[in-house]
Amino acid sequence: MTSTTTDPDTRRRRTVAWVVSLATVGLIFDGYDLVAYGAVVSTFLDDPSHIGEVTPALAGTLGSYALLGMMFGALLAGAVGDVLGRRKVMLISYAWFSIGMFVTALMTTTTTFGAMRFVTGLGIGALIATTATLVTEIAPPGKKNLYSAITYSGVPLGSLLGALLAILLLESIGWRGLFMIGALPIVTLLPLAIVKMPESVQWLVARGRIDEARAVSARTGVPMPDSLAPPAKTERVGFAGLVGRGFLFSTIVVGSISALGQFLNYYLNTWLPVLMEKSGFNTKGSLAFLLVLSGGAILGAVAGSRCADRFGPKPVVATGFFIGATFVALMTLNLPLPVLLFFVAVVGFGTTGTSILVYGLVANYFPTRMRGAAVAWAAGFGRLGGVSGPLLGGLFLAAGLGVDAVFYVLAGFALLGVVLTVLIPKVRAGADVPDRTEESPGPSSAEPALSATT
Repeated sequence: MTSTTTDPDTRRRRTVAWVVSLATVGLIFDGYDLVAYGAVVSTFLDDPSHIGEVTPALAGTLGSYALLGMMFGALLAGAVGDVLGRRKVMLISYAWFSIGMFVTALMTTTTTFGAMRFVTGLGIGALIATTATLVTEIAPPGKKNLYSAITYSGVPLGSLLGALLAILLLESIGWRGLFMIGALPIVTLLPLAIVKMPESVQWLVARGRIDEARAVSARTGVPMPDSLAPPAKTERVGFAGLVGRGFLFSTIVVGSISALGQFLNYYLNTWLPVLMEKSGFNTKGSLAFLLVLSGGAILGAVAGSRCADRFGPKPVVATGFFIGATFVALMTLNLPLPVLLFFVAVVGFGTTGTSILVYGLVANYFPTRMRGAAVAWAAGFGRLGGVSGPLLGGLFLAAGLGVDAVFYVLAGFALLGVVLTVLIPKVRAGADVPDRTEESPGPSSAEPALSATT
């Protein structure tokens, strides 16, 4: 029986299930990559026989190379994703970062190791930048934010997986084996994606490839857009559209929101154990806070995405930042351990979880012709916040800031996130607007979904 003999709803459910599953697994390896490096740093510091002598300062520099690669990879994906298509960029990304992880495992000098960290980051960044775009364009109305949040929850899941595998396997397979695990997608995920991951129907229509769009729609059950007219030649595509009429201010604001969310994410994931040790907890107890933080981020992002699909992502993201600010500040109180752990879980939603919801916000705000570039911009510019988080954390502690003062500073940054989210404008009258491919409840077609509630 061929796929076209089943009803369209069944075909679409199968397509969505495959795309969300494949995309989530892909992002799991993003989280895995970052934690894998963190797990082997002590090995490099203690034994120069692996890649040469590594000082603490050099270790930090090597760690930043991957983040810089992700930033450039995301921006590059934005430049080509609205031209080449979502599927091609994702398939190339799977192969790119898999090969990068494998080659990294073979390096014997700090120079080549650092270079390969950057190269691997290019592939991961491109994947991060493209995933929300494809998932949003394939997901049914009313579940776009949910599926985006599920997919990007793969990042903290990958972090948990990386930590677990490092604990269980590092001594037996060494750091090279740990990195080679990161190359598994090229023989597992990539072949499945080639067969099961379709191109976006919306993107094909936007490029004027109507016959291909109809064929993909018939095979996958994803409906055709109401309008089959491609963008007019005067309408800007990709990054050019982001700086065009009606979108420049929004582009600046969402990039800043993403950077702020990633700053809070990387700051806490890097320095929370240290802060809790300074508060009197032992090393194992401090690491437990990190696990709770990740768990709260995953559960909070999924729960928040359901609200975002109902009320629009803008008020949910603003509320998430406000909750994060409140509970970060409350962590300065002398509280019983169970209450403190609960607060940390809520902070996970208000920081890392909210940064996940930002991708859904961006993907639902911008139209198809520039959606890939918009998500790429948010992902790429957001990595600047990711790079600055660990750096500023070290500077704060070096400056002698106490734990309470650090928490208050972080709460202030989260409140800034509330302000920036509220500033996201509705699309001005006369500006081109996001496409409506399916009838769904919510705001009228004259403005983006997220602007239903200000």
